[in-house]
Amino acid sequence: MKDKNYAWAIAAVFIWIGFVGAISFMEAWLKFRAPGITVALGLGIGRLVFQVLNKIEMVLAVVVIVNFLWQKIPLHRKGGVLFLVALGVLVLQTVWLLPALDERAVMMMEGQEVPDSKLHFVYVALELIKTVCLFVFGAKLLKANNAGR
Repeated sequence: MKDKNYAWAIAAVFIWIGFVGAISFMEAWLKFRAPGITVALGLGIGRLVFQVLNKIEMVLAVVVIVNFLWQKIPLHRKGGVLFLVALGVLVLQTVWLLPALDERAVMMMEGQEVPDSKLHFVYVALELIKTVCLFVFGAKLLKANNAGR
């Protein structure tokens, strides 16, 4: 039986973790500490960065899926359920959470009064879940890839 190769999925998963870590867990809160950054400017930068991050995450998810399809591996194998959880989080962020946060940011940038919200805490919690799932999934893929050699 031919050994399965998860190289593209492994690369995509760990690049994905790197993007989320650098942007969600570092850039997002650091930009507001930079001299001269107003709330409106920080929100404008954040909107742009998170829109691009979301698109990059979608591309990386597709790379993982294509690697599994190309190798004819059912996605529920090799910890794929963890990937599906991460993918579900990404979809939830794409269709609900990011648009809601974007709407709030636009209102704030326009100087409107915006009621308190827990949406940022929800976003951070989902980012943590997604990152942990991707990390464990990536580790399982690495182990499976190395075992086949």
